Amino acid sequence: MAGEVLVLCEQADGKLKIISNEILTKGREISATLGTELAAVIVGSGVEPLGQELSNWANRVFVIDSPQLASYSTDGYTKALGRLLTEQQPRLVLCGASSQGRDLVPRLAARVKGGLASNCSDLKVEDGRLVTTRPVYGEKTYAQVALKGEGIQFVSIRPKAVVPVEPEAPMGGEVVKMEADVAPEDIRTKVVDVLKGVEGMIELTEADIIVSGGRGTKGEEGFGCVEELAKELNAAVGASRSVVDAGWKAHSYQVGQTGKVVSPQLYIATGISGAIQHLAGMRTSKVIVAINKDSEAPIFKVADYGIVADLFKACPLLTEEIRKLKAQQ
Repeated sequence: MAGEVLVLCEQADGKLKIISNEILTKGREISATLGTELAAVIVGSGVEPLGQELSNWANRVFVIDSPQLASYSTDGYTKALGRLLTEQQPRLVLCGASSQGRDLVPRLAARVKGGLASNCSDLKVEDGRLVTTRPVYGEKTYAQVALKGEGIQFVSIRPKAVVPVEPEAPMGGEVVKMEADVAPEDIRTKVVDVLKGVEGMIELTEADIIVSGGRGTKGEEGFGCVEELAKELNAAVGASRSVVDAGWKAHSYQVGQTGKVVSPQLYIATGISGAIQHLAGMRTSKVIVAINKDSEAPIFKVADYGIVADLFKACPLLTEEIRKLKAQQ
């Protein structure tokens, strides 16, 4: 496998996460440019069926299946994947810049003494070199970073930065089962319980449309019109840091530099002034719509469309119009 491109895939509840298909698409593009094969790896417990699914996307699929890896842990996943990387020596390792990827990949890169470019919005091959594009200074500008050296290179790519495209024909990749070699004592932190979110709630980082509310909602009850609008759009619900700090919404809803970084097709900001830390988390959205009664709010500087109005009047009107359009279809 030496010299190949390896994609670290993520799964939850026995299903591949959308970000895995996004990174596999980028991996296929890069491996074709480099003239190498594409490999994928899936880690967990009871994930062998996912290995077969991934074989349609890659030339080779490594399956690391163990009861000790049923829940994600930095210790367990690092040991299992560290062994794979040491044995196989890929040229490039790709993963999503998700909460798991941000936690895991720096540890792996340090273990194998490899290079790392994290939270990238793009990756290309220029003159035989791997060149990444990374947002810096609160998303205000972008830096191009070239990876160099002979060791394994790691790149984490932001969710929604790549449009997933299935292969024209199944690749029929070889599925290779790997021993996890992870004992209970290797995992220092234990998952005691997993609290599920609201059933049917769309994950922020995987949503195509997000409707977020800020301090202008005036409280948890004020989120009602925001959630109604999101429901009609089949969108995820987000929140600003001030909302989370006030206890109106849980941290899992927070969009921003200290929350989740998102890049949906459509981002609707209601009652959000546009603090720098919030803009850093959603500036790369394809289309931004801002609703705020303050015409001088900073959010309007990044918005593609702006509505200067009270959100409690604007959101219900938008919701009603969307319902009418849906009824006509």
